[in-house]
Amino acid sequence: MEIFPAIDLMSRAAVRLTKGEFSSKKVYSSDPVEVMLSFKAEGARHLHVVDLDGARTGDNQNFDVVKDLCAAGAPDLEIGGGIRDMRRAEKYLSLGVNRIILGTAAVEDEAFLTAAVKEWGCRIAVGVDVLDGFVRTRGWETDSRLDGFEFVKRMRGAGVGRVIYTDISRDGALSGPAAETYERLAGIGGIEIVASGGVGKAEDISALRKTGVYGAIVGKAIYENRVTVSEAVRLGDGYDS
Repeated sequence: MEIFPAIDLMSRAAVRLTKGEFSSKKVYSSDPVEVMLSFKAEGARHLHVVDLDGARTGDNQNFDVVKDLCAAGAPDLEIGGGIRDMRRAEKYLSLGVNRIILGTAAVEDEAFLTAAVKEWGCRIAVGVDVLDGFVRTRGWETDSRLDGFEFVKRMRGAGVGRVIYTDISRDGALSGPAAETYERLAGIGGIEIVASGGVGKAEDISALRKTGVYGAIVGKAIYENRVTVSEAVRLGDGYDS
């Protein structure tokens, strides 16, 4: 199982939220590049980046930070948050970003999703952010009333190769992931599932690996020193001892 250390951006800083609530913002570093380099030094092979400002407003206020991350040699970088048209997608991909994540746009603009998958194939992923079973959009503040599980199957049918499925109720809560949900998602087949939300300790990573998901995002647990990047990678690779 691949491990994706996370950097969430807000006003150019690396932050974390709890359960998607913007009022819960905690700033961990004013230098996201420094954070990325520390992850890379510990063996990170991937980097998951979310522009929280972009997700909420549709503006890419943190574009220059992503540019700096790429220039500094970020590992396999995926970026989401506010990417809602082909021009913006191309702008990110031209930086050297490996993959862009469509969230709100995947729900609200099927034509854009179809065009992006046709143009860039496996460089397109979809973020499926779920609360109480339903997909949320626009920085998790709008309820689409779309069933999360069915939406993942719909994305597979649209040719999407990877979904980042976030359990909002557990995101940033360090309370443990909903392993049974991810086991069910992994059983869909034909699409890579990346689990997001709830990892609070080493055992949570081992539990997710056993569900059969492709990857897991680890954020707050790293920032709160509950697990190191190197430990997370080792556990993802199957070394439990």
